[in-house]
Amino acid sequence: MTLPLVVGVDGSDASLRAVDWAVDEAARHGLPLRLVHASLWERYEGGVPTDSLERPSERVMAEHVVGSAAERARRHDPSVTVTTAIVPDEAAEALVREGNEATALVTGSRGRGGLRGLLLGSVGLAVAARAPCPVIVVRGDPAALASSHERILLGAGDATTCGEAVRFAFREAAARKCTLDAVRAWRRRADGSGEESARPEEHASTGLDALLRDAVADHPGVRVRRATVEGHAHDVLLRRTAAADLVIVGAGRRTGHFGLQVGRVAHKLLHHADCPVAIVPQPV
Repeated sequence: MTLPLVVGVDGSDASLRAVDWAVDEAARHGLPLRLVHASLWERYEGGVPTDSLERPSERVMAEHVVGSAAERARRHDPSVTVTTAIVPDEAAEALVREGNEATALVTGSRGRGGLRGLLLGSVGLAVAARAPCPVIVVRGDPAALASSHERILLGAGDATTCGEAVRFAFREAAARKCTLDAVRAWRRRADGSGEESARPEEHASTGLDALLRDAVADHPGVRVRRATVEGHAHDVLLRRTAAADLVIVGAGRRTGHFGLQVGRVAHKLLHHADCPVAIVPQPV
């Protein structure tokens, strides 16, 4: 069974950009597209008599949102199979639940209710931090949204949190036939103790090679550029998003933990990256 690529839609400009991006992504991977709009109209307007000739206004709006998004998706690429759903729930809860039966979730960076100055909407952050599948928050400049750079960026961090992210990145690079930049940041320990602190760059390079070894063997056609860079990982990666079509990082998911589970690096990228951001969960 092929699981769909699920997109959260709410009628905002950001969600429409997410639809366009997701159609291209679905076409690359041969996936069906499922457009989901979460609305609490049934809860708030459920008292409308069943024999009423007028449907609740929120239901009408919800149908318009998914219908317009579906029409846009089909115009963008008629070869992609598109289905829609209206879910009577809060947006974040609905999308996290949809993630149990999705190849990945896609959201815009801001919703209709976004506050001025808020760089990432609360729904996008909650979904990225809690979903059981990869989440792509679509943001960035037009060149990145159009995949014009022909390169994707992998934040190659700790093996315990980014093994799935590595596999995701190689599959993505193979589907796009583009270059994969695998970057690992390193820093010197202030106390200068230990073998790792004596040769931090060498240690980072060895760790990067080990992290990529299996994926490189599985995807011999993917062009990989390795880099180890001194500095804070969130700053190193953020600077490089200006030349990338997608940045990918891993995020640990603790079983039974229901709070937000997104690290400092992912958090900064979600708010400031110049390209779409993929957060790939890793059970820990």
